[in-house]
Amino acid sequence: MTLNDNDLKQIDAIGITADDVQKQIQRFKDGFAFLDITKPATLNDGVLRVDEKRVSYYTGKYNSGIKKRMVSKFVPASGAATRMFKMPFEFMNWYNGSEESVSKFLADKSFYSPYSFIANIHHFAFIEDIKLMLRNYEENFDVLLQKKKYHEILKMLLTDEGLGYGNLPKGLLKFHKYKIYSRTAVEEHLVEGAIHAVNKNNEVNIHFTINPIYMDEFVCHIEEIKKTYEPKYNIKFKTSYSIQKPSTDTVAVDENNEPVRTKEGKLLFRPGGHGALIDNLNSIDSDIIFIKNIDNVVADRLKDKTILYKKLIGGILIDLQKKAYKYAKLLENKKSIWGWRKRGVVEFVEKELCYVLPEEFKSWAEDKQCEYLFRVLNRPIRVCGMVKNEGEPGGGPFWVKGADGSVSLQIVEKAQTDEKDERQKALLNDSTHFNPVDIVCSVKDFRGNKFNLLDFVDNNAGIITVKSKDGKALKALELPGLWNGAMSNWNTIFVEVPLITFNPVKEINDLLRDEHQQEPIKLKEV
Repeated sequence: MTLNDNDLKQIDAIGITADDVQKQIQRFKDGFAFLDITKPATLNDGVLRVDEKRVSYYTGKYNSGIKKRMVSKFVPASGAATRMFKMPFEFMNWYNGSEESVSKFLADKSFYSPYSFIANIHHFAFIEDIKLMLRNYEENFDVLLQKKKYHEILKMLLTDEGLGYGNLPKGLLKFHKYKIYSRTAVEEHLVEGAIHAVNKNNEVNIHFTINPIYMDEFVCHIEEIKKTYEPKYNIKFKTSYSIQKPSTDTVAVDENNEPVRTKEGKLLFRPGGHGALIDNLNSIDSDIIFIKNIDNVVADRLKDKTILYKKLIGGILIDLQKKAYKYAKLLENKKSIWGWRKRGVVEFVEKELCYVLPEEFKSWAEDKQCEYLFRVLNRPIRVCGMVKNEGEPGGGPFWVKGADGSVSLQIVEKAQTDEKDERQKALLNDSTHFNPVDIVCSVKDFRGNKFNLLDFVDNNAGIITVKSKDGKALKALELPGLWNGAMSNWNTIFVEVPLITFNPVKEINDLLRDEHQQEPIKLKEV
């Protein structure tokens, strides 16, 4: 493909090279290799279930361990709430108060229906703000509700005439309603951090990835709520922010793998997916980093349980980190080690780090064995909470064979597998657990130096997806996912955690679930 001068200027402006673009186009042509799944990770075979008696042991390790370490929370919060408000937008557009629209409204009373939304509207945390905006109108909130003018209420919720929720990111939306106040999703992350992530300096480090359009709103909101929670918990919040770098955007192509251009003749670039955030994660200088999505929060009455399991996976990480550091130091200082010590290292790698060495390992010279073991030990570690699979779409835990014959634990998305392969399809169907994005990471080596996380990305683990623009199909290139290919070459441990730790808000009516209510509610009818 030939790039013109304007193309070269555009490419340079976003921070990549012409060679990068050519490689991306070639990737569309070549595609990505599918992962070689050997089996799903299940209880006692890749997924650790911690006995209740051992939970206190690991939480104790975490509580004492963080007094000597810097801890951070990393919260991807740049996503828009588009899907969350799909139903209310559609409802607002077809509902006009006529008998026909009322009949359609009453016909579906399922949980995610407009009916359920309106019938239980008083339980949403944003309801008082809508009432406040309508207080001086001739037809206030109560009047509109009585007259079944639901579309007028939705205008106040979704559009810039009112709260503008339809255009805001999830982090700035009010999620939970308490007796005298309500909290946004961002606010709940600060509260959660104050309970479990206070570091040795009595500070809570939280990093948010933000859409640059809303940076000012985020910063202003967080600076304001700090005034409430810092004195309440007697701590200091150190918040930092980053945006998804333009240099991680990827060129879009048509069905013939030719670059798609805008009406102005410019190359069309699209965001590279959440895998681009490995760059953002790489900028954080902490010993331990917790990763959790912006919408996975609960009301206060349920926080104790979720915090308990945060500390559990944190304690397991600290325990593994200590052992890995000890063995890495041993291997660094001695090219060859006594047989019984090497056996101890191999046992730790295979049983505790869940990394199956290549079959040829036993036949290698001792120096080569030690070098290989050192490389396995001297890399980032992540402990991932896993919940039982109840039909949620998304990645799950599997044993995956690498190019060198080793087998390790990986979070695998369906798009990374060959659906035409009946064996692979059967293995996917046998999966028992699901990835809720509940991860704690160790990102420094045994000397205390920060790893360059980009060195541990499997660049062959991206995904090609089909999108559309202006009614025409196009292909988009997504970078290796943050918890998939971007962390392929980390040491990975899976731990079963209860379903209560996973409470995403994918659609607006999810906020009616008990997990997002300070008191359990009984869903009402209109």
